[in-house]
Parts: sequence; C-alpha cells; structure tokens
Amino acid sequence: MPNTKTLILNNEQIYQKINRISYQIFEDNHTEKEIIVVGIAKNGYLFATKLADQLGEISKAKITLAKLTIDKENPITTKGKMDISPELLSDKVVILVDDVLNSGKALIYGVKYLLDFPIKKMSTTVLVDRNHKKYPIGTHYVGLSLSTTLQNHISVEFSGSKISAFLS
Repeated sequence: MPNTKTLILNNEQIYQKINRISYQIFEDNHTEKEIIVVGIAKNGYLFATKLADQLGEISKAKITLAKLTIDKENPITTKGKMDISPELLSDKVVILVDDVLNSGKALIYGVKYLLDFPIKKMSTTVLVDRNHKKYPIGTHYVGLSLSTTLQNHISVEFSGSKISAFLS
C-alpha cells in the first residue's frame, strides 16, 4: 500500500490559525508586560517562532522566544535544556508550544520542566491536536482538532516561510 500524504492545512490556513491563536493569547494576557513563548524543539520551536512574531505585531508586551529541547525518547533520565536563562521565567506568563499533540508525551514533559521555575502562569498551544492523548494534558489554544486513527501520522513541514500540514 503506497504511503500517500493528504494536505490538511495549507500555508494560508496555518497563518490564519497563527493569527487567531495570537489574538486569543493576547486577549488572555493583555495586561502583561512580557510573555515568554517556549517552543519544543524542533517543529514546535519553528511554530513558536511564527506565533511569537505575530504576537509581537499585535501586543505591546515584550515577547521573548525560547527553545526547549527534550529527549522525547527518554525524557525522564535526560533533563531538558532551554536556550534562555531559566531566571527569565520568574513571575512571567509562559506559553508552551508544540506543532502536533499526539500522545501528549512531549507536551507533558515540557510542562514538567517549566514547573521547576517560579512562573506566573502557563498555557499550552498546538497547531494540530490529534485527540490520541496517553497523558493527562490539555491544550489552551489549538489550531485544528482532528480525530485520526492510530495508524495515521500528522506532519507539519516548514519550507522557508511556508508551512503545510499533512496526514499520512
């Protein structure tokens, strides 16, 4: 059986979702002076970059972008790493971002990592939620909720300034 890919979100649709999510984040945090957007490496960070750019366009708050690297295969024994000083999270609103919520493993370990710091408030954001969570994690901001089979795979592909999401 050939492995076919079906486009589920094109570049324009993804940017519409980024715009909507940015306004939702802004609406919920309009009184904040700084918002930290933390993207889970690799594609979560690329999505977070686009989200942070749009949030910076609509908000007067300082938007700080950070990359969180988690060993998704062995998150318990390998501590996550962030590319900014954790002290910058103190008493700040943090938005944790990933591209696809599949089992919830990456997102829940991202939350676990961030809870070691005295943050003010945390929200989670994903572009696509597949509705197959194995971990008790919810999302506050979702671009698209899509019920799929366990055999399906969602991929978000970044090519320069263009983004597409596929189901295979």
